[in-house]
Amino acid sequence: MTRPKDLDPSSNPRALLGAELRHARERAGLSQEALGAPLFVSGSFIGQLEAGTRRMHLEYARHFDAVLDTGGFFARNCGALAKSRYPDHFAEAAEAEAVATAIREYAPQLIPGLLQTQGYARAVFCDGRPSATDGEIDALVAARLDRSRLLDDPTTPLLWTILDESILRREVGGPSVMAEALRHVATLGRKRRVIVQVLTFAAGGHMAMEGPLKLMVCPDAAPLVYLQGFRTGRLEDDPASVAQYELAYDLLGASALSPRESLALIESVAQDYAHEEQP
Repeated sequence: MTRPKDLDPSSNPRALLGAELRHARERAGLSQEALGAPLFVSGSFIGQLEAGTRRMHLEYARHFDAVLDTGGFFARNCGALAKSRYPDHFAEAAEAEAVATAIREYAPQLIPGLLQTQGYARAVFCDGRPSATDGEIDALVAARLDRSRLLDDPTTPLLWTILDESILRREVGGPSVMAEALRHVATLGRKRRVIVQVLTFAAGGHMAMEGPLKLMVCPDAAPLVYLQGFRTGRLEDDPASVAQYELAYDLLGASALSPRESLALIESVAQDYAHEEQP
């Protein structure tokens, strides 16, 4: 039997490995559910591996090699997937984000990474990692700005962001950095590249007060939710859990200002920061 060739690390190894998994599974005559059952994972999880929206870990790879008779191909190539520019807790979410067709995100403390300017991102990393070297900060900023290239496409992914008002009021990096950062968000909104809403303090309590929330829709895979805490995070695909987070997001949107009112507020606060910077 002809074995698949090892992957080229310069390519998209996650997508290629997923395609090989689908091919090997179908050749073996197994359903996604049957392949995942011994690992106690769902058929939808196998589908996400095949679609390239979830990372294949070594324990899964060894199982696939044994069941699908692939001569150690999946285990050998897991190394290509382990290399990431992002922290371990976010790497898998970044990979899913890169192929998502729709992203809905509630941000309670910081402007979301996809919408950050260079100055704002640098201030966030300098404040959050006071002992990091300049080189480490540069690498983190570069990786964050690379993520924003997703928005170079005029339509995909659909990005809908709800910003808590505290983001507008928290002065990160100084007045000039904030003015630039908020104007950047407003510009993307005015260009209709992103949908932006602001959840004001007047909205009171809500379902997502405990932290940020990111919902992602990816091709040929179940919807995902990414939940992030202090230097930690996790992806979930359980339909019942995702449905609850979708409800929370919908209620946030209903409580927030309209996109038009939100852009006006963001621009007004940006102007206040710009005036503050003047002598």
